[in-house]
Amino acid sequence: MPKIDDVAKQAGVSVTTVSRVLNNRGYISEETREKVYRVMKELNYQPNEMARALFRRKSNMIGLIIPDVSHPFFSEMTYYLEYYADKSGYKLLLCNSNRDVRKESKYMDMLKKNKVDAIITGSSLLEVEHYLNLNLPIVSLDREVADNIPVVSSDNEMGGRLATQLLLDKKCKQPAFLYRGIGGPHHVALLANGRAQGYEEVMRSAGFDPIHLQLDASAKEEQEIQEEIIRFLEEHPGVDGIFASSDVIAAEALQASRHAGKRVPTEMKIIGYDDVKIASLLSPRLSSVRQPIQPMAERIIELVVKQINGEEISSTNLFPVQLVERETT
Repeated sequence: MPKIDDVAKQAGVSVTTVSRVLNNRGYISEETREKVYRVMKELNYQPNEMARALFRRKSNMIGLIIPDVSHPFFSEMTYYLEYYADKSGYKLLLCNSNRDVRKESKYMDMLKKNKVDAIITGSSLLEVEHYLNLNLPIVSLDREVADNIPVVSSDNEMGGRLATQLLLDKKCKQPAFLYRGIGGPHHVALLANGRAQGYEEVMRSAGFDPIHLQLDASAKEEQEIQEEIIRFLEEHPGVDGIFASSDVIAAEALQASRHAGKRVPTEMKIIGYDDVKIASLLSPRLSSVRQPIQPMAERIIELVVKQINGEEISSTNLFPVQLVERETT
């Protein structure tokens, strides 16, 4: 593996000159710069990114902490975040917290030690002090962490209202709201809770009592989840509509409804949230509240870069949602 000394020797310059070329610091003639680059290519020299980061005090890396990379919403969001980060000259360092407080804390320490330039958090299970003490630019996804930490979110409350109103317009007499519990001391800051608020607001305005099912967050097997929803449907035989807090939960509700003998959409109508790719691949195709994932990702990276550059940013970034009706309603 060639070293910086080898590049300097073959190019006939000092190691300091090679370092200046790599880090674009100080005056270097165009002739010398081209010679160094040519030798680097001939030797297949790969500069040490961490060493360059220490020299520049800038790593061009952004830490991304999400609860579950296998979840379709976070998977799509990560894809677009990486795309826009790359366009801006940054790399993403992905951390999957699994909604584990201790794991998230370890990742925070790791990101700080690796000198990332900023952190995007879609998890935020820790107490506020953990984030403020980082002294790094931070952008939060769908979670209110602190007043001085910008947040990007879709209009969850509006989404809840749109979904519930559609179920009532479709003559559902007893729509229910299904969501999965999330642990951690900071879970109350989840802006996704607005989906439940929107549901309750429309239900009470229409003279209906809200019905909730909080799915067990620790249940991992599909069979366990289906059985939980089936038990709920047996205990509430009048439920004829379901608004699920994500497309994944809506897909689980779709399968459970079939096992419970309720035909969709004639006997049970189902609406999800996110409108990820799975929504249009299910059979019947899932009605869903669409989050504008790509524009949200673009805004997150924009906020990160602006903070790094010391520019002014907006603290609240709320994106409108759209109800996409398909075959489950």
